[in-house]
Amino acid sequence: MDAVSRFYSGSGDLVATVRAALDEAGLSGTTLRTADLAPVDEFHIRGRQASLEIAEALEVTSGSRVVDLGSGLGGPARTLAEVIGCTVTGIDLTAEFCAVATALSEWTGLADRTRFVVGDATATGLPDAVADAVLTVHVAMNIPDKSALYAEAFRVTRPGGRFVAYDVLQGEGGDVRYPVPWAADPSTSHLATPQEMAALLRAAGFEIAATVDSSDESLTWFQRVRAQVERDGPPPITFAAFLGGTFAAMAANQVANLAERRIRTVMFTCARPS
Repeated sequence: MDAVSRFYSGSGDLVATVRAALDEAGLSGTTLRTADLAPVDEFHIRGRQASLEIAEALEVTSGSRVVDLGSGLGGPARTLAEVIGCTVTGIDLTAEFCAVATALSEWTGLADRTRFVVGDATATGLPDAVADAVLTVHVAMNIPDKSALYAEAFRVTRPGGRFVAYDVLQGEGGDVRYPVPWAADPSTSHLATPQEMAALLRAAGFEIAATVDSSDESLTWFQRVRAQVERDGPPPITFAAFLGGTFAAMAANQVANLAERRIRTVMFTCARPS
């Protein structure tokens, strides 16, 4: 896991980097909206739209307790807290991500409904059945022991609660072109096929309520983002803040991987039996 954490850790103080970029764009920390943060905050394919779909699939309410395994910079957690009003605990391996996520929640006025803890998504240390719902977004690609991840998700979900996993999966088009936003090379990339993931989820004890393949929408989303950048220039802060100089190559490879069906984006909505 150290190699994964090193890949995502930026150079220097990422909180200061994000703050400086937002200040340069004229965005005040006291008036920030989650939408202002979308280019860096929603570090997953299809961005906020995907987060809203996850929120709907989780079927949570304002009184719900939610756990986000592999919470990154906290975009989905803040979307849930903002749109639903629930409380979300994010667990992430990268300490710098948790620090940025905490700062972004403070700047958007959502610190009272979100908290971010450094930890392993496969062994969180949380109590059994602590969450009304659990989510994981673009996390399993870095985890070789997916059985441990889904077993932990099952353990912390209350009976009758929901688990939503939205991930990048291995497609039928061949080996992934690297680098990509989750790995520089195959050594830290561990993609399951849709069939393998479904089997893993069932083996963990979950019932699969729905499976949605959004690969075509993901390709369209990437093409639209690329066209917007070519027309208007890059947003004030992007994923390049922590992925460095190879980000352009990563983005290009993502488009190629989707177009060539080397990867697929799929959301599984699951339930822990009552």
